[in-house]
Amino acid sequence: LFSSDPSSGWYRGFTLFLTFLFYTSYHLSRKPISIVKSELHKNCSTLIRPPNLNGTDNETWCDWAPFDQDNYQTLFGAVDNSFLVAYAVGMFFSGIFGERVPLRYYLTTGMLLSGLFTCLFGLGFYWNIHSIWYYAFVQAMNGLVQTTGWPAVVACVGNWFGKGKRGFIMGVWNSHTSVGNILGSLIAGIFVSSAWGMSFIVPGIIIASTGILCFFFLVEKPEDVGCSPPQHHGVMEFSLCLLFAKLVSYTFLYWLPLYISNVAHFDPKEAGDMSTLFDVGGIVGGVVAGLVSDQTGGRASTCCVMLIVAAPMLFLYNHIGQYSLATTIGMLLVCGALVNGPYALITTAVSADLGTHESLSGNSRALSTVTAIIDGTGSIGAALGPLLAGVISPTGWNNVFFMLITADILACLLVQCIWKVFRPCYSLILKLIQ
Repeated sequence: LFSSDPSSGWYRGFTLFLTFLFYTSYHLSRKPISIVKSELHKNCSTLIRPPNLNGTDNETWCDWAPFDQDNYQTLFGAVDNSFLVAYAVGMFFSGIFGERVPLRYYLTTGMLLSGLFTCLFGLGFYWNIHSIWYYAFVQAMNGLVQTTGWPAVVACVGNWFGKGKRGFIMGVWNSHTSVGNILGSLIAGIFVSSAWGMSFIVPGIIIASTGILCFFFLVEKPEDVGCSPPQHHGVMEFSLCLLFAKLVSYTFLYWLPLYISNVAHFDPKEAGDMSTLFDVGGIVGGVVAGLVSDQTGGRASTCCVMLIVAAPMLFLYNHIGQYSLATTIGMLLVCGALVNGPYALITTAVSADLGTHESLSGNSRALSTVTAIIDGTGSIGAALGPLLAGVISPTGWNNVFFMLITADILACLLVQCIWKVFRPCYSLILKLIQ
């Protein structure tokens, strides 16, 4: 449509904007489940029971079956992991498909299907569905189709941008994750107490709509419109710490609103709104991590420092984070920055560095596969975190935070030590891709 404009700078900005919008919608559609949890299972004793309601237990009359049982946290964990396990498995194949299918079609299909399955979860409210298998199946299918997003958008950005300021550019660009979480929380919060089904249906419509925009406007690579491709100078920097960093980040993504509701005694909407501060901090952390790594040239060392500081901050948040509103706000911002900063850096700048490494001899098509391998490895941690939180939380929230702190420390150790062991393995992967 705009091929008459020869300015590659205009196209780069346009591509950043579109891919930012696309992945914002992906995360926007993932967030409602964490907001709705505290509505699906509440403390009914604090509410006034309608006089015309008969035949239900006095303690669970306000809950949504099957989440009205004592094992509701385990069921929430099962629903979360239906999405996350499917996402982790699918991610290893997504990059391969992304190389062989036009990214515009791939993203469009993924967003339309994501919108469909997100809406189907919300329609369970209107169709009065109370089967755990329905919600688990819908989430699993949604997890599979959402794997279309990350490898494709990173490949698009990598096609248009060289290494120069990649850390800073992608640090700013990667705020789409947190912006999507914030918008998803706010949109879900509007409907959660009145008709929680709309907390899913509205985000589903939004992501499907962005899929239509993708079909008409995305330009995959400079050559498509007569622009010159950027010069890549890849740097071999990667670390398996993403597995544990993503474990921590996704545990907060899925369980933070419920934690705030239980510990600080906020209602579902207030807890959801408060949880967005973690993502606000994540935006700042991602930008700072990218900027510092550009200036120092050390992606791994930047991640390591942030992870070292994150461990005591998580401990402090659990013990003093609910003392006052100001303390809660401050700790959520700090923890969000320190937890999401390394996660954002690894999944963007490091992925692009590795995907455009000199050993690939300019094969930019491999960027999609490399990104999928990296994020797929991390997604294993993303699946484990919420699952462990669901199993551990009945024993007390302190134990959940001990698990998160342990994962954070392991991530820090991995970024320094394990990389030296696994580096030959990833060199082999690169040769196979080539």
